[in-house]
Amino acid sequence: MAFSSVAVCELPLFPLPELVLFPSIKLPLHIFEFRYRIMMNTILQSDRRFGVLMVDPTDKTVANIGCCAEIIHYQRLPDDRMKIMAVGQQRFRVLDFVREKPYYVGLVEWIEDRPTDRDLRALSIEVDELLKNVVHLSAKLTGQEIELPDDIPTLPTELSYWVAGNLKGAALEQQALLEMQDTGLRLEREVEILTSTRNHLAARAALEDVFK
Repeated sequence: MAFSSVAVCELPLFPLPELVLFPSIKLPLHIFEFRYRIMMNTILQSDRRFGVLMVDPTDKTVANIGCCAEIIHYQRLPDDRMKIMAVGQQRFRVLDFVREKPYYVGLVEWIEDRPTDRDLRALSIEVDELLKNVVHLSAKLTGQEIELPDDIPTLPTELSYWVAGNLKGAALEQQALLEMQDTGLRLEREVEILTSTRNHLAARAALEDVFK
C-alpha cells in the first residue's frame, strides 16, 4: 500500500459516533447528510481518501487520532445519497483544522508503530489461540455455527489491527488501541481483553452445563 512521502497533508474528515476504523478494515457507509454528500462527491474526483475520527459517546468530543479511509466502491442512490465501501489505510493525528464548512478538513500527520527488535510471534500465536477459544465458546452458548474467516492476518501489526477492528461495541477501548504506537503493547492489551472474554464465556458455559 503506497502513501505520499509528505509527512503532513490536508485531509477531509468524517467524525462518526462510536466508530473507530483500523488499517485494512472495511467500512460500509450510507451517505445522506448534505455536507458529507458534498465531501464524497469532491473526493471521488481526487484521491478518494478521507479521515475517520471517533466521536466520544459520553462527552461528544472528537478524537484527534483517526484512520484514513479510501473509497473502493460506491453506489449512487436517489436524492444524491450514496452507499460507499471504504477500507482503512494509514493512521493519522490531527494537527489543526484548516476549515469547518461545508465539512471539516484537517492538517494531519501520518503515524506508525515504532520499530522494535522484539520477537512478537509468541504474542501473535497467543492472540490467535484466544480468538479460537472465544469463537468456540460463543458458538456453544448461542447454538450457532461460528467460524473465523480464513484471511485473518498472521503478521503481528496487521493481526493487532484486525483484532482491534473487530472489538464491536467497545469504541473507547478501540480508540485506545488505535492510539498505541507499539505493536507489542497493543497485542498484550488484546490478550488481556480476549482472556477476560474467554473466562466470562467459559463461566457461562459451565453454568449452563450444570443446569442442563
